[in-house]
Amino acid sequence: MKSILFQKIAFYLSVILVAVACNDQLDLKPVNDVTSEKVYATPEGYLQALAKIYGSFATTGSGGPGSTDLPFGGDPGWSDFYRSFWKVQELSTDEAIIAWNDPGLPDFHNLSYTPNNPFVQRIFSRPMFQIVLCNEFIRECADNRLERRGITGTDAAKIKQYQQEARFLRAFQYWVLLDLFRNPPFVTEKDDVGKILPRQTNARELYNYIESELLDLSNGMEPPMSLEYGHADRGAAWALLARLSLNAEVYIGEKRHIQAMEYAQKVIDAGSALTDNYQFLFRSNNDSAGIRKEFIFTIRYDGINTQTYGGGTFIVNASASNETRDFFGISGNNAGWSGMRTTRNLPLLFPDTGKAECPDKRAQFYTTDRDIDINSVGTYSEGWLVAKYRNTTTRGENGKNRTQEFCDIDIPLFRLGEMYLIYAEADWRNGGANKSISKNYINELRKRAYGGVSQGQITEDDITEEFLIAERGRELYWEGHRRTDLIRFNRFTEGSYLWPWKGGQKGGVGASSHLRILPIPANEIGNNPNLKQNPIY
Repeated sequence: MKSILFQKIAFYLSVILVAVACNDQLDLKPVNDVTSEKVYATPEGYLQALAKIYGSFATTGSGGPGSTDLPFGGDPGWSDFYRSFWKVQELSTDEAIIAWNDPGLPDFHNLSYTPNNPFVQRIFSRPMFQIVLCNEFIRECADNRLERRGITGTDAAKIKQYQQEARFLRAFQYWVLLDLFRNPPFVTEKDDVGKILPRQTNARELYNYIESELLDLSNGMEPPMSLEYGHADRGAAWALLARLSLNAEVYIGEKRHIQAMEYAQKVIDAGSALTDNYQFLFRSNNDSAGIRKEFIFTIRYDGINTQTYGGGTFIVNASASNETRDFFGISGNNAGWSGMRTTRNLPLLFPDTGKAECPDKRAQFYTTDRDIDINSVGTYSEGWLVAKYRNTTTRGENGKNRTQEFCDIDIPLFRLGEMYLIYAEADWRNGGANKSISKNYINELRKRAYGGVSQGQITEDDITEEFLIAERGRELYWEGHRRTDLIRFNRFTEGSYLWPWKGGQKGGVGASSHLRILPIPANEIGNNPNLKQNPIY
């Protein structure tokens, strides 16, 4: 009766927590006789195990881009965390559509996914896998285990810092599961996954757990911007608290807008700053000091040392085609997978769409010899391409990666621009008592977008529901937010807001509201009698 997933996790926990460098080089080499006692015997072992946890956000398996930690068939690249998350968050919306017909993939844009969808299985399994990695690490950081290993003083204190980081990474993945499924299996470091089947939680219990963890971490983690780039700090906990609180009404039916404003403000005041040029945010050298100053927490990708068919590699290559050779000069890669475009709804959010020069520089589309309309989902040549992600540096040259297949683009899971928009929306939902502050934050984003001129500036009266959802689209498109945003604004399954091929119809149709959350995968229900399926599925 033991879940297939947890059998696999138990195996990997015994063999893959091995020595890896805590930087771009993640050299994961399983050794059969590696045990927890050996891995955690020294302070260096703890750092190396933490690197595996961070690495599991960016890599699919210990054997390079063709391997996967997950026990499911299909292309190993499908199991990358961000690729799986991105597909659910973007392909189900007005911002992205894909020409591929892999079983289950069209179901996202068609809003027809079922418990047997293999891509739903992956975005369920990857967070659960990472949670159990975190649980194992957190368990090994207990005081009695450090004492038993003779780890004391500054070494023990450093390991306690690592434990806080692992707790944040676990809380983040539980937020992913809350947002997508509401009631996943629930395990912590106190549970023995080798002996028990995980119990199922519910939305309120899980929300409260994530919130309590983050509130504790917001006081205990290292101060913002005090750690090496790529590590989670207190600012990341604040940012997730802001996002969690903004969506509380969807998750648990309670308004937490004041809390969303409070924690967004904490991030804003913590010392990060907007990157000067919006178009540089998703280039191959976005880990440089002048760009990453906007990032609160990122997944670090490297085209040589952490090669994967997920992350920016997926977004860039799936947007290109061997028939669209000049797009390679823009994308910076020479691999074309002939897949992704956007629907007309996204470019129409920007002023003067289709003209030679859009004043809002966030509009990054490739339109040469392409119609904005899509008459056939499977025809890649129809629809505009998105050129926001590019494996080139800010100077226009190719990045560190010389193969021109794998990307160097780091993926920000939280950045300052989102915090400005969270504050403004939460204030609006709370009655707009701080409209002046909200206006100023939005105008900072629009000042950057319009090249420093006043053309794009707004007034307090411009802050409306329609403006807020549109501005989030303009600022955050293709960053994995859109499904959550449309649900919060009651535009995801509703027939009142349509986009091309929504619900599988060219003109778009509404869909059943139960599709606002994903089904628990059928094989998980079959293997764990503690789990019950989400309504209607």
